[in-house]
Amino acid sequence: MRKPLVALAALILAACSNSGAASDRSPSPVGGGTAGGLIAYAAANGVGVLDPSSGKSTVVAPLPAGGAFRVAGPVWGPAAGLDHPVLYFTVHDDRPPERRTTAGVVPYDWLFRVDPFTGATDPLAASMDTMSEGPIGLVANSRYLGMSVGCCSTYEVDALDLTKSAGPLKVLARPPAQTAFFTEGAAPGSSGLLAVRAFGTGAWYWLNADAGVVNPFPLKLGPDDGPIAISPDGTMVAVANIDHGAVIEPINSALPLESPSASAAGTSTPSSTPSPAPSGVKHVNSKLLHPDGLAWSPDASQLALAVSGEVQLYKASAPDGPAATRYLTGGGVVGVSWSGPITGETFGSVKAGPGPQTAVDALLATTKLPAQADTPANRPLTKIYLWQFDSSKSSPIASISDVQEATLAKYPPMNAAVVFHHWAATDTWALLGGCYRYRVVIAGSVAPTAFTFGLTSNALCSAKPTTTVSPSPS
Repeated sequence: MRKPLVALAALILAACSNSGAASDRSPSPVGGGTAGGLIAYAAANGVGVLDPSSGKSTVVAPLPAGGAFRVAGPVWGPAAGLDHPVLYFTVHDDRPPERRTTAGVVPYDWLFRVDPFTGATDPLAASMDTMSEGPIGLVANSRYLGMSVGCCSTYEVDALDLTKSAGPLKVLARPPAQTAFFTEGAAPGSSGLLAVRAFGTGAWYWLNADAGVVNPFPLKLGPDDGPIAISPDGTMVAVANIDHGAVIEPINSALPLESPSASAAGTSTPSSTPSPAPSGVKHVNSKLLHPDGLAWSPDASQLALAVSGEVQLYKASAPDGPAATRYLTGGGVVGVSWSGPITGETFGSVKAGPGPQTAVDALLATTKLPAQADTPANRPLTKIYLWQFDSSKSSPIASISDVQEATLAKYPPMNAAVVFHHWAATDTWALLGGCYRYRVVIAGSVAPTAFTFGLTSNALCSAKPTTTVSPSPS
């Protein structure tokens, strides 16, 4: 089976190069904004933003060297309380994992949001993942973000409503009760339709995030096709082929009028039959190998491909042939996403942020076992008790310091366990960002030790700011 992602190259991008003159530039910034949108990309040195009108690029979320993190995305999407789009991406900690007798990391999957115009980088969720190489198929529109998480026949589809503040991810399909799906694309706008490909059969469907059902997919695509990108008006789809580049063809991305084939929550094999492929298929550089990502310009006149480690731009109306423009050649690009028109912000406003490693390493430091518990004799005796609470308001969980039966009965803890020299919450996406905080009690092999931590900050959101009193002049 084809690997859905290509590993990030173990190199640092020395320069953002542009080979060849651009023959189809995007509109220049107008009215205090960017009419032609900006292109987001994931490369070996980080997640960045590219201005297609000038070819300039800036890394907004740097990544550690050597392929330490495996990335999915980025994708543009909204964020509650902001009037401009932001970037979402995932990382999987690919550094050597710890073993009983060796040091290392506990591998986590992370979902991050970075505001490219302020540099603010926020962890939205974290999930221990010792079985896979991280999330794949990160897709988004103006309402939902979706992705596949897991391994092999156990991939589940998780979604996040981007119009709401930080909260848990919603499971749309989870084996064995439902089919294992690969997320391949999303219908534009606020649609709840995510394009998915079934594991094993390779059949395509709409997974309806609003209704929690599976709908027929309007095109007959192959088991090795994808990912896809649907134009902003919903009338054209660009499909990555396993080889021979990509194709563009018409599509109807409206909610299907047919009754859903089955509930996503109660079937293991959807039975809907896709409609025959329409005529008018157009090839995009059929001499290329498989593109890792595709994205349309806001007016659908151009198509961006992440392919061969670079960003390539094509005129949608051009005949089958080479790219009109190539950017970031040699940069190890594996993902691409093109925003809509952006009001009030331009490429000149883009700012670099700290990147994800600070948050990743902070969680590893927080979850390290106390030295007395981290011994061959004491590790089996160590018990981890973990609770989640919303720190924007007062909660009795914030002061839990014992693990008496009465306490556990009143406040049932989350699932957590010792993992060699660390401990971890064991449920998928158990740890959330925002104002969520976690109360921990470590007991069994040591005297009960209690503390509070969060992915974004250990301080409670309800805590009042400390007022600093200036000393009086003497």
